[in-house]
Amino acid sequence: MPDIWIVLLVAILLLLFAVPIVQQQVTRARRLRAIRDLEVERRTRVIALIHRQERVAFLGIPLFRYIDINDSEEILRAIRLTEPEMPIDFIIHTPGGLILSSEQIAMALRRHKGKVTVFVPHYAMSGGTLLCLAADEVAMDENAVLGPVDPRIGEYPAASILRVPRLKPPEEIEDETFILVDIASKAQNQMREFVTDLLRERMDAGQADRLSRLLTEGRWTHDYPITLEQARELGLPVTPGMPAGIYRLMDLFPQAMPRRPSVAYVPIPYREEEKKG
Repeated sequence: MPDIWIVLLVAILLLLFAVPIVQQQVTRARRLRAIRDLEVERRTRVIALIHRQERVAFLGIPLFRYIDINDSEEILRAIRLTEPEMPIDFIIHTPGGLILSSEQIAMALRRHKGKVTVFVPHYAMSGGTLLCLAADEVAMDENAVLGPVDPRIGEYPAASILRVPRLKPPEEIEDETFILVDIASKAQNQMREFVTDLLRERMDAGQADRLSRLLTEGRWTHDYPITLEQARELGLPVTPGMPAGIYRLMDLFPQAMPRRPSVAYVPIPYREEEKKG
């Protein structure tokens, strides 16, 4: 009898490990099918950069995602596999990430000869906005937002570090702070020049310079939401509307849920006549 219990215990443990892995593979196959359906419908190459807080298989440990070097390698490979004249639809849902990786992706998108359309169903902040600046067109959900692309030095905004010498006399500033000020100045100048270069192909030099300064020099906090209407006012090539297939694809990237969900609703569309009944 003890041997039977051991076998049962081993079988249960194997199931606990195997079920999440099988579920992940099934979900991955459904995601690829949804992407392929969009490609057939729009006759484009579809690339998705979707960052969610996910839980690692059996252990359930939260995994926070952002744009990193692995993302840039994969996206550059996808662009290389695309015919130069073929349009690219780029779906972005991200809080941002590494400047180097974001700039590599932006440069590759700008060099692509075919039309590049970025779709923002919810948000594309920081590095995500940088990718939008490289696109020929940005389609946003009416409630979606972009964000500033001002650089950060560690946990602090470069713009805030640069204000320190204006607020304190030099003798009261530590040497390390002077070093941070120097790095912050270089980072801000580099980002402004990069953004200006991206924008000059789509607007005149004066407008490109003004917009690049607005987005990089710390007028707003780093998480300031730039709405569809404000993006239009700034001169960005944004349009409202989102293909239904993109919402279906986003449903296949569920956010990791806590034990008790904080949002609840009946997940079906309501029509006006149904509400009256």
